[in-house]
Amino acid sequence: MASFGIKDILDIVLVAFLLYSLYKLMKESGTINIFYGVLAFIIVWVIASEILDMRLIGTILDKFMSIGLLILVILFQNQIKRFLVELGSKKRWKLLSDILHHHQKGDELTDNRRYVMPVVYACMNMAKSKTGALIVIEQEVPLEEYEKTGDIIDANINSRLIENIFFKNSPLHDGALIIAHDRLVSAGCILPVSHSTDLPRALGLRHRSALGISQATDAVAIVVSEETGGISLAHRGQLSTRLTSTELEHRLSQFRFNS
Repeated sequence: MASFGIKDILDIVLVAFLLYSLYKLMKESGTINIFYGVLAFIIVWVIASEILDMRLIGTILDKFMSIGLLILVILFQNQIKRFLVELGSKKRWKLLSDILHHHQKGDELTDNRRYVMPVVYACMNMAKSKTGALIVIEQEVPLEEYEKTGDIIDANINSRLIENIFFKNSPLHDGALIIAHDRLVSAGCILPVSHSTDLPRALGLRHRSALGISQATDAVAIVVSEETGGISLAHRGQLSTRLTSTELEHRLSQFRFNS
């Protein structure tokens, strides 16, 4: 009988890590039921072909596995792209990065605050005047495909400019503003819409778009409600509503503005 060694433990740990990462990603993207279905199919396939040695059903399931894998790759190419980007991101190696760049940590926090405050001020002013807004901040996953749906701005992050973009008579106020590489990159952008049934009916298209982009990517999305003036933030498939300016500043300071 083969001995159970370190390699077997490492094998189990790696499989568990991959399954947990996939589970977390599918849950954030609102496709968790598909994950359960695929997992159930794999369990049945392993039991039928490997444990019970049922050749006929095993052969049929083998064919489904090869075709089904291709279909899953086509259907979930955005989620797979996000998974691979996050797998190789600096955040996965945060401990090593903190050790190597510990001397830069204070400077990074100062730089981040420099970009956070103009966004917070703009959101505060728009909330007071009940000006609807949708602002997306790029993280690890690139947003080029969404930037191309709007008009390129490529301007410094400025609160007055953000407010002017979402002014009701502005031609760009209905779309999303994308922030990336320390810049206001593009405005009037079209985002994917979340079809989650958990959202209250009172929340409109801006909130669904914010949740949609947070499910498709790791971006941070801020919404200012045109009806109530409330500020919301979406990240990783979770929507936080009724944020104060202090809470918004605290939340944004945890994210990356520069790249």
